[in-house]
Amino acid sequence: QVQLVESGGGLVQAGGSLRLSCAASGSIFSLSHMAWYRQTPGKQRELVATISRSGNPNYVDSVKGRFTISRDNAKNTVYLQMNSLKPEDTAVYYCYSQEGLKTAWGQGTQVTVSS
Repeated sequence: QVQLVESGGGLVQAGGSLRLSCAASGSIFSLSHMAWYRQTPGKQRELVATISRSGNPNYVDSVKGRFTISRDNAKNTVYLQMNSLKPEDTAVYYCYSQEGLKTAWGQGTQVTVSS
């Protein structure tokens, strides 16, 4: 069973930075497509960034140039470096993995950006 554990969330002022981490177990991490989503109360979960098995990243337009997704296959970990944070980035951030037909979600980590 795949398990994902996020960390690194917290409270930061606008313009600040945070780095989220997601440690995976129970899967062949190097074969997994990884992603970060976020969700605010009353809204659907939104895709933020993805990274392919080969390390190719993609981002939603609202975070391009500010967020960077990366992976360390030796540590079975995916990261989301978030710079120039804005109040509208406030959300619970979730890690997601897909390996073949196996998918998994982390428990989420809260990111709060104050103005």
